[in-house]
Amino acid sequence: MDLFIKLAMLVVFFGIMIYVGLYCRRHATDVNGFVLGGRSVGPWLTAFAYGTSYFSAVVFVGYAGQFGWKYGIAATWAGIGNAILGSLLAWAVLGRRTRVMTQHLDSATMPQFFEKRFDSKALKLAASAIIFIFLIPYTASLYNGLSRLFGMAFNIDYAVCVIVMAVLTGIYVIAGGYMATAINDFIQGMVMIVGIVAVIAAVLKGQGGFLEALNKLGQVSDPAVSSTPGVFASFFGPDPVNLLGVVILTSLGTWGLPQMVQKFYAIKNEQAINKGMIISTVFALIVAGGCYFLGGFGRLFSDQVNIAVGGYDSVIPAMLSNLSPFLIAVVVVLVLSASMSTLSSLVLASSSTLTLDFIKGSLVKDLDEKKQLFIMRVLIVVFIVISVVLAILQYKSNVTFIAQLMGVSWGALAGAFLAPFLYGLYWKGVTVAGVWTSFIFSTVVMLANIVARGSFPTLLQSPINAGAFCMIAGLVLVPAVSLFTQKPDKALLDDVFSCYDRKVLVSVKDSIGESEEA
Repeated sequence: MDLFIKLAMLVVFFGIMIYVGLYCRRHATDVNGFVLGGRSVGPWLTAFAYGTSYFSAVVFVGYAGQFGWKYGIAATWAGIGNAILGSLLAWAVLGRRTRVMTQHLDSATMPQFFEKRFDSKALKLAASAIIFIFLIPYTASLYNGLSRLFGMAFNIDYAVCVIVMAVLTGIYVIAGGYMATAINDFIQGMVMIVGIVAVIAAVLKGQGGFLEALNKLGQVSDPAVSSTPGVFASFFGPDPVNLLGVVILTSLGTWGLPQMVQKFYAIKNEQAINKGMIISTVFALIVAGGCYFLGGFGRLFSDQVNIAVGGYDSVIPAMLSNLSPFLIAVVVVLVLSASMSTLSSLVLASSSTLTLDFIKGSLVKDLDEKKQLFIMRVLIVVFIVISVVLAILQYKSNVTFIAQLMGVSWGALAGAFLAPFLYGLYWKGVTVAGVWTSFIFSTVVMLANIVARGSFPTLLQSPINAGAFCMIAGLVLVPAVSLFTQKPDKALLDDVFSCYDRKVLVSVKDSIGESEEA
């Protein structure tokens, strides 16, 4: 009976995903529709697409377990940072300007933005290469959180789980493109909200309630981490400096990730941006805040966890192992939702970037709409196959290089793109040399962090801290280099920024304006 409940929930879940993909085929008949949903996606779908692409199984199983174990209840700050810095401020600062300028430049991807904003095809090709190199291992990492949970719930081989999830995700993305992804992200986001709330309530109830669980956590000590009593139940935890690095990387990083920023390209209008900003922030508070809050109680289950053997990925599964069969099924669907939503976003971003920015115009000069769509769909299959192979290889052979490369992917992508993209939206003074500096600096530093980590200063040996450092360094390097290098063409800049000066008529409900009697 227990197995029947779990399987029934999975069948229903997968059935809905496939139906949505087939239903959205009418929105994916051209490149604009397939990649951006026709730039007509409303606030709820965009906000949930942003949030579900943000939070994957890596967050729920990996990061929540790791940072909850290291920092205790203070790990919740990572979730709060994700909501305020990674969602609210990202929408407020980037949302409107990204939508306006990318439509004006007719750019559907981040590399296209760099090409047209800075009149440099070389920047487009470099950005495409960086995305391809660092999104693939990140995509492979999405499957990692499934292995222990599926093993606990079904005792099914990990490879089978990975292949089934990848195939079903591929079907609805290939069929319906961005619109199918957005609608499924909304459904998956609702599953994530309900699931995380139910799991937190069940886990805390098993520990005697919130106050009792917090009291127990205050009695936990680990001399190897800190000699301060009750440090794991404290406001800032045992290591606030490294915790700040986690907050910066996982929050500010979204400002430079192509699969995240691209959500702003597709949003419908001004009102959708304002509503989406609030919806996305609340979603992040519940999901990310809830994940890290749950992980903060991980040390209460230390008798069931052996970090030396199972790693931090074993913390959350241990916390969930004694839940009811129904709740375990909810968790499995939750993690599937988190993984599939992020996977669909990543493969769509990867395939569209490689097709529109690398193949079109560079390898193939004449590429009509139908051929572009066909190539993108083929590449989605290719990317999913590569990610599945890497995930299974890592799991079966314990190949650590793949996991390390995944760990630096966020830092490399966000470090390379955040500053040039942000300044490019607001400041006419950004130069091509400034953009190249950011690209090269971040990718070199993060790759060096893999092969020569021991040579880094102690604080930067962590890929998370190194990634945060690259993002902040880019914000300094881009304007510094731009002030002393060749200035952009004035005519180009005037044309690029003319989109902000265009006059539009709006109703009084949108802008009060001046009185007619004045």
